[in-house]
Amino acid sequence: MGIVEKVVKFVTRLFPLWVILCAAIAYLSPAPFKPFGTWIPWLLGVVMLGMGLTMSLHDFGLVFKRPKDVLAGVLLRYLIMPGVAFCIAKILGLSPSLAAGLILVGCCPSGTASNVMTFIAKGDTALSVTISSINTILAPIVTPFIFLYLAGTLIPIDASALFVDILKIVLAPIAIGVAINMAAGAAVKRIITFVPLISVVAIIAIITVVVALSAAKLATVAVIAFVAVVLHNALGLTLGYGASRGIGMTHRKSKAIAFEIGMENSGLAVALAIAHLDPIAAIPGAIFSVWHNFSGSLLAGYWGGRDDIG
Repeated sequence: MGIVEKVVKFVTRLFPLWVILCAAIAYLSPAPFKPFGTWIPWLLGVVMLGMGLTMSLHDFGLVFKRPKDVLAGVLLRYLIMPGVAFCIAKILGLSPSLAAGLILVGCCPSGTASNVMTFIAKGDTALSVTISSINTILAPIVTPFIFLYLAGTLIPIDASALFVDILKIVLAPIAIGVAINMAAGAAVKRIITFVPLISVVAIIAIITVVVALSAAKLATVAVIAFVAVVLHNALGLTLGYGASRGIGMTHRKSKAIAFEIGMENSGLAVALAIAHLDPIAAIPGAIFSVWHNFSGSLLAGYWGGRDDIG
């Protein structure tokens, strides 16, 4: 392993620690970070570009080979997480902004972390990658529609503006990344080692800015927001696995579905919340970014250390 790979592995492995340190600094001294609020969509665009660089049109081939598995994963993804978020918000009595932020996390597509966790857990990685790709493509339409339906009674929502922002922040960078990978695959392979590091730095920067923007109110909502996020993530992973097993999927496939449902593109939720909602609404997404990597790693390690059971 070269020095670059060692640095990337070191930084990415300690991702939660860097987030906690940077968030603490931003909370104690928010002023220097607040002006960078407008950078959040661009930072997320960098993350999505990196995702695109690792993708190709072959990632969608499973849609035609195993359409039932892919369809089931996509439907479960967009049925379970938004509904669970809505129920948790009601049960915990979250404020409208905090509830909207949690629901927005549930309405966003799964993130690339789900693919990594599926691989570690010895799940069906090809299925995970395909479902993530399809979810992301559907996001400009599905995310605003479901969010408007569930959170529209809590806060004013401009669904068309959400649609445009998801196109700009997610689909456009991913499309550019895929095009670059398809046209210059050899060159991409030489730089792909740096992509995880750049993505991690961008996500840490996003969370740091979110904490700074909401520092004044964070102390009053941090505990309840953390509880809501933990419940949301845990139920997503549990229901994702249980539902897929319930419809006859194998253990290996169900592990992939569990991560596709329980792990979100929370960075997108943060960017959309900052752009269209109250900064407090970005808090669930910021917490989720850290927590789902922690819980996902634990579950992936547990599954990965055991033999498949069917």
